[in-house]
Amino acid sequence: MNDKLNQELPIGIFDSGVGGLSVLVEVRRLLPNENLIYLGDQGHVPYGQRSLEEVQDFARGITRFLIHHQVKLIVVACNTASAAALNLLREEFPFIRFVGMEPAVKPAAELSVTRKVGVLATPTTFQGRLYASVVERFAGDLTLLTSTCPGLVSQIEKGFLDGPETRQILQDALHPMLEQGIDAIVLGCTHYPFVIPLIRHIVGEQVRVIDPAPAVARQVERVLDEQGLRQEAVHNPGRVTFLTSGDLGLFKTSIERLGAGEGQVRQVKWVRQGQVLTLHDVQS
Repeated sequence: MNDKLNQELPIGIFDSGVGGLSVLVEVRRLLPNENLIYLGDQGHVPYGQRSLEEVQDFARGITRFLIHHQVKLIVVACNTASAAALNLLREEFPFIRFVGMEPAVKPAAELSVTRKVGVLATPTTFQGRLYASVVERFAGDLTLLTSTCPGLVSQIEKGFLDGPETRQILQDALHPMLEQGIDAIVLGCTHYPFVIPLIRHIVGEQVRVIDPAPAVARQVERVLDEQGLRQEAVHNPGRVTFLTSGDLGLFKTSIERLGAGEGQVRQVKWVRQGQVLTLHDVQS
């Protein structure tokens, strides 16, 4: 797969909802010529409170859908789905490359002076082998203080980025960490970068807030270059298609509010065929 036609194929990006738009924004900034398909599974958001098996079924179904739409690379722009299903997807779909998310413990370890770091993520992310592997490889002498920030993903999905309830969720998570002397915060969910201004207001300038999205975009760039799949420079920027399994009107509002840029917005629906969940386009 290294001819011009395959270079023009889109990159697929998916998340449980709008969180992965934080990754899409960075991919668009770094690789403006690439065509993109973004799928937010808002019909099932949030993933973080669901079982491992459920998340794996959703990830399989979305992957099959994106492959059907001839993507050249799939970005699992969801920490929960990466923790639950990334290894499985690579085993079951070996003919396509995946880029996933992992909590940015390594850069936190490189930056931290106090050796105390906060990690904000969903329960499924904390319970997954991927997180355990990251901790084992990079945490070393770090003390990791964790919080699942109950309700935060739902607040962000609703567009409440700086309301009193969102602020209270973050204060409840961050104040105990601050009392114990953290000097870095790892954002282990792709929704959370959208509340970075609020997090910074709570923790102050002395605490580094680590957003993994730029590093993920750089990894996408590396994989495309390795495979000879990077889109050559073109006069017009790449096309973006936004898909949701949830409410189309709310999704359009979120795309605008979160600064994800312009593109076609469509709806998809889940259909169960026996034991298999499949996604289908909804004809407008």
